[in-house]
Amino acid sequence: MDCERKFQETYKRDPEGVSFCPYRVCPIGAHSDHQLGKITGFAIDKGIHIAYAAKRNGVIELSSLQFDKRAQWHVRAVPEEKQNDWADYLRGATKELSQVYPLQVGLSGVIEGTLPIGGLSSSAAVIISFMKALCLVNDLHLEDKELINMAKAAENNYVGVSCGKLDQSCEVFSRKDHLLYLDTLDDTYELIPASPAMKPYEIAIFFSGVERTLAGSKFNMRVDECKSAAYALKAYAGMEYGKFAETHLREVPREIYETYKDRLPDNWRKRAEHWYTEFDRVQKGAEAWRRGDIEEYGRLSFESGRSSIENYETGSSELKKLYDVMTTTEGIYGGRFSGAGFKGCCMALIDPAFRESIFKKVEREYLEEFPELIGRYSAYVCHSADGVRI
Repeated sequence: MDCERKFQETYKRDPEGVSFCPYRVCPIGAHSDHQLGKITGFAIDKGIHIAYAAKRNGVIELSSLQFDKRAQWHVRAVPEEKQNDWADYLRGATKELSQVYPLQVGLSGVIEGTLPIGGLSSSAAVIISFMKALCLVNDLHLEDKELINMAKAAENNYVGVSCGKLDQSCEVFSRKDHLLYLDTLDDTYELIPASPAMKPYEIAIFFSGVERTLAGSKFNMRVDECKSAAYALKAYAGMEYGKFAETHLREVPREIYETYKDRLPDNWRKRAEHWYTEFDRVQKGAEAWRRGDIEEYGRLSFESGRSSIENYETGSSELKKLYDVMTTTEGIYGGRFSGAGFKGCCMALIDPAFRESIFKKVEREYLEEFPELIGRYSAYVCHSADGVRI
């Protein structure tokens, strides 16, 4: 791997290990986790590698093959405020870990991402890959749920992204050839194997050629709109409500929403409409997967994508075009924006027999509308994978 070669060039020795965390896709369950909904997802066989070695002086020194600037800090002296660069996610991870465990050992590391950035939870993947390595050199052994919660807290508290735990859960719990079906309310989950009756499938990733960052997008605003809808619905129904930050749509029964939804501001109603209908789609999707009905699962994924455009109102013009092309392409079972839908990429479940024609049609029709992205647009075939590993 390139990260191992770069480590050898930089430090004149071999790394002590390589930590790998996969990216994830979530065909159904988008924009649900931060309101304690249910999700379905996979880890994929592309992700973040970190070649690393321990530094006994407690210094963390990291470089990335995707970014120019090298980053450095001490395990017991993380800057209190984010530095507004790529390493903030890892500073936040160090800070969260050091608040619970006494860290003594730092590390040298070289980071390599195997796909372009945007839409596959690269931020969660780099945090988890880094935390696994940092724990190993400090002889710490986190349970899966603790790792997930700390990785989420790094984004919430240090970087300032109001994400839920979908990304981290997919990247830790997932297993190859299984669908992760997770309830983010209580972290109960099921790994549903692909039925022997299921038609063959692959996971296609279509990168728009336009990257994005959640911290600078409307992601946090959408989360606040969901919480505002929940808070208002509780008030209309005479339900108890506490702090705004601790309010979620999951606490508001569907019948309360149906009774009072017309009183909500239009934007709040749309966000809630997406959340409640997505909750239904996730449950139906899990049962379709269990039956081996990938056509139905794919149809629900397309439906999820449409709701994201119309009700959650995400999606750049580039992603909307990719989505529209996918819906009219033979051999694509279903798909949607991957991630929050602010630029980035789309994912699709495809029939491998149509792979070549799918890739040609999507590229041709997309670049006809966005010729300036020739050379920046790209597409990949992926498969399901196990979660994080050293």
